[in-house]
Amino acid sequence: MLTGDGELEEGSNWEAAMAAVHFELSNLVVIVDRNRLQLADFTHNIMDLDPLDEKFRAFGFEIHDVNGNQADSVWKRLESLDYDNRKPKVVVAHTIKGHGVSFMENVPAWASQIPR
Repeated sequence: MLTGDGELEEGSNWEAAMAAVHFELSNLVVIVDRNRLQLADFTHNIMDLDPLDEKFRAFGFEIHDVNGNQADSVWKRLESLDYDNRKPKVVVAHTIKGHGVSFMENVPAWASQIPR
């Protein structure tokens, strides 16, 4: 499952997280695109998610962090996970929105709209 950090502000995600742990969905991997931007601002200005790792850990998830801007790093992490341990997993992919395009990197206006 792939989700963005801004999307995690919705309660239905946390209800699903509780169910995943309850039913021991060890084959479930939630990849969080942790770019710290949503809609038109930084996530900490709209609804701070930190400490995100600790929130998932409190639900009973196994937590992993990767550099999400390096696809091979994400792939290697997915291959290394223990899918038999009865725990759902979260891979927090730390990314930079607009990575590689200097005038777009970490600029909220480029997160969901075309600046005018």
